[in-house]
Amino acid sequence: MNILATKNAPGAIGPYSQGYEANGLVFTSGQIPVDPATGDIPAGIAAQAEQSCKNVGAILEAAGVGYDQVVKTTCFLADMGDFAAFNEVYARYFVSKPARSCVAVKDLPKGVLCEVEAIAVKG
Repeated sequence: MNILATKNAPGAIGPYSQGYEANGLVFTSGQIPVDPATGDIPAGIAAQAEQSCKNVGAILEAAGVGYDQVVKTTCFLADMGDFAAFNEVYARYFVSKPARSCVAVKDLPKGVLCEVEAIAVKG
């Protein structure tokens, strides 16, 4: 098992890793839309979805896999009213259409509008 870490995604804000690789699978922790270079959070669901997807991609890249190897995502929205706008951005990254769960939650860390996590297969 390998812990994944990259400076191209935000560091963990708690007792967890950015991601893990085990038995040919890559698991990313949920990624909120924090710009890893500045610590800033963009405004609006489209910009936040974009940054969350980029952060997931950075962890996947650290594991040597791409978006096309993702088999499952879980997406969290602060407001299900953002579903269509979120999907528009999400669809540009996860073009292989992995299995997905998308739920609305009461709150997300730092008051963000979305969070995305992924499971990918190596090889």
